[in-house]
Amino acid sequence: MLLTALTILQVFVSLAIIALVLLQRGRGADAGAGFGAGASGSVFGARGATTGLSRATAVFAAIFMINSLALAWLGTRPTVDTSKGLLEQGATTEVIPSVPAPAAPVTPGQ
Repeated sequence: MLLTALTILQVFVSLAIIALVLLQRGRGADAGAGFGAGASGSVFGARGATTGLSRATAVFAAIFMINSLALAWLGTRPTVDTSKGLLEQGATTEVIPSVPAPAAPVTPGQ
C-alpha cells in the first residue's frame, strides 16, 4: 500500500519537475532579446517568476530525491506474507527435536 502511494507520488513529482523546467527560460534567451526578438520574454515577464519557478523546481527536486530513497529502501526490505494469520504461520513451522537418537541397546554379557 505504501509502496503504491510513493510510486504514484513519484510520477506526479516527476511530471511537475518536467513542467517547471519547460516553463523556465533558458540561459541563451537573453542573447535573442538583444537582436530584436521581443517575444523572448516568458509568460511571467522578463524576470518576474524566475526565482519562483527556480524555487519550486528545487522543492520538487528535493521531494523527488527523498521519495527515490524511500522507494529504494522499501524495495530492498523482505516482504512479509500478510495473507496468513498468526496461527496459520505458526502451524507451518516444523520443530526439529534436539535430543539425539538413542544408540543400539547393549545387552549384558557381550
